Parts: sequence; C-alpha cells; structure tokens
Amino acid sequence: MSLKTRAILVLVVGTVMGLSLSIGGDLLASKRQPSGIDLELEQARLFAEVMKRVKSDYVELIDESELLESAIRGMVSDLDPHSQYLDVDEYRDIRISTTGSYTGIGIEVTEVDGEIRVITPIAGSPAARSGIRSGDQIIAVDGIMVDADRLQDTIGQMRGRRGSRITITVLREDETIDHEMRREVIRVASVHYETLEPSYGYVRLSQFSESTARDLSRAINEMQDEQDGMLEGLVLDLRNNPGGVLDAAIDVSDLFLDSGVIVSAEGRTTESRFVRSAHRGDVLDGADIVVLVNNGSASASEIVAGALQDHNRASILGTPTFGKGLVQTVMPLSMGRAIKLTTSRYFTPSGDSIHEIGITPDIFVDDKAGFPDLSLSGGVDRENDTQLLAAIERLRGGQVMHSSAQ
Repeated sequence: MSLKTRAILVLVVGTVMGLSLSIGGDLLASKRQPSGIDLELEQARLFAEVMKRVKSDYVELIDESELLESAIRGMVSDLDPHSQYLDVDEYRDIRISTTGSYTGIGIEVTEVDGEIRVITPIAGSPAARSGIRSGDQIIAVDGIMVDADRLQDTIGQMRGRRGSRITITVLREDETIDHEMRREVIRVASVHYETLEPSYGYVRLSQFSESTARDLSRAINEMQDEQDGMLEGLVLDLRNNPGGVLDAAIDVSDLFLDSGVIVSAEGRTTESRFVRSAHRGDVLDGADIVVLVNNGSASASEIVAGALQDHNRASILGTPTFGKGLVQTVMPLSMGRAIKLTTSRYFTPSGDSIHEIGITPDIFVDDKAGFPDLSLSGGVDRENDTQLLAAIERLRGGQVMHSSAQ
C-alpha cells in the first residue's frame, strides 16, 4: 500500500477515533461506550479493508482520489434520492441553473421505487420538443441501460457539449420509445404571459429561479397597463413546473398575499428551521386567481399552490401534484466542490406535509396530452386545453364540474 493511501486510512481511523473520544469523560466511563467505540473502529477497519482490496484486485487500476470521491458520493446519495455530492462541474451547473443557463436536454428526473422517472421536461427544451412526458421511465441513454442507484451518473450522461446528439429511451406504460435530440443551452428563467378576454391575465411559470418573482410582477404590470386598469382575474399556470429556488416560491406567493404564513420548515439545525410570512401588498388587489397544477408540478410549485390554497386566495384546478416536500441546501466545500443535502421538511400554512402526497386540487379536471404548450413562444390554446377552459369559466363565476376530460 502506498504512503498516500496509508495516510488517508490513518486520517479516516483517526477521525473516527476523535469523534468517539470527544463524547466526554462521563460517557467514556459508562459500560455502553466501549461497544460504540468498537463499532466505529470496526467500520473504519472495514473501509480500509475494502479500499485495499479494490486497489489491489480490481480489474483496472483505480486512483486513490477517485476511490475516495466515489465513497463520498455514495455516502451522500444513499441518504435519499435528492441529496448528492457535487464535483466542480456539477456545482457549477447547479449554480448556473438557478440564475442563467446550462447545456443539456432540459429534463428534471428523480428516483422512484427503483426507477428513474421524469418529473417534467422543461418548457421549450429538446426533451419537451421530442415528446418526453412527465411520468416516463428513463431506461437507457445512448443505448446504455441506466441504474436507478446511480441517478447522478445518468444526469451526467444527459449533459454534454452543445449540439452533440443524444438518444433517450423511455418506457411509457408498455411501450418503449427512443427520443433522439441535440443538446442545447437550456434557459432557466422563463415566464410566458398574455391577456385573456375580457380582462383576465394568464401567466405560466416553467421553473422557479432567482428572477421569477420579479419577472412575474413585471408581467402582471404590463397586462394591467394593456387594460388601463387592474386585472379582474389571473390564471397562474404551474403545470409541469418542477420547482427550483425556495426563496423564489416564497416571493411569488408573497405577491398575492397580504399576511400570514407562506411556508414553514423543520430540520435539525437552526438554519433549517424557519417560518416565512407574507408582507402587506397584493399586486392583484384581491382579484380572483386560479392556479393550474398537474403531476408535473413539484417542490416550489407546491409551496405556491399550498400557500394560496390554505389562505383561500386561489382556487387550485387540475390533478394532484407530484409530492416533493423536502428542502435541499447547497453547501460549498473545499476545492470547488459542494453537497446538496436534504436539510428540512417543509409544511404548508395549515401545517400539512405534502411529501409523497402532493397538493389536492379544489377542482379536479383531468389533463390532456400536449397541454400546456411546451414551447414558451407558443400561445395558449383556448379551444382544446380543457384545464385552461375550466379555469376561465371559474374566473367568470361559473360552476366547474369535476371532470375526467379525454
């Protein structure tokens, strides 16, 4: 074993011993403590033994730094599907994705019951234009079968050079479908809006980034200027919105609320426990709001829908949302690396956790394939989008029946 490897293993064992000895003299004197120390030392020895075996007997020579980085990645990713270790490139991508752009196919995925599932394709992205849908199971990338236990590796495979080709194979019900596309620069910040008759506004948010609330406020102001007065109602479309920055969801909710809790969170640290409340000032001055959601509405989208629903500020229309009620915090590390760690579980103003449950719409209207229009440059379809038509009818004061539209 090399001197470098010995030093690493000594450090690991020393760290474990240090943690054990720091407990204090009283606990060290107890009868239960030696078994705890023994267990930790046993784990350290096991780690050293496995590393030694891999280095000496694995079919290919592996660098010690690669082995240690893999061990760290596995430790974090094994916690839950949303926590991950970020190398330099991944950390750069996640910083860019909240404020600007990245190169890829524009798709949000997660691990569900041992399968890699699509949360939603980002509007206007290569994945969206190719026909990939929320709920599709990704089974291969460029003909290589994916492993649900290596979600981040699959995400890495989907990233790449701008203009390079990629084939994503998905399983939809019992049908296997190949989607061929080229990687592009994915623009994260995206708000589409237009005025509906007679004086209703429509705004679709494709994702929550740092500029979302500001762009939304500007869109509402511009629609009101077009009407020479306040809007009488707003359709806020969060369908297929996978979430994003927590503070953006809070700021969006705050635009429509005068007071009250928007979201609260519980975690182990002081920073992970918080309550965020609304400030006085409703940009619509109390005008009616209908929020459109579906099973592609996740995380930050669910915070907004839950806050507006619990405060009776909006009617939620569509199908149940995805159900991601965990908060991840990106924590920078040395050498340009970071970890994205699940630190909190968030709760709606009523105190409910929606994790793995989702937001239940006030009005159930089944969705229809192809809606909303996946291209942000495309306008709304007031003839075939059944959920949008139901939302407009709701704003008009009509009674919307629960439906199973086909």
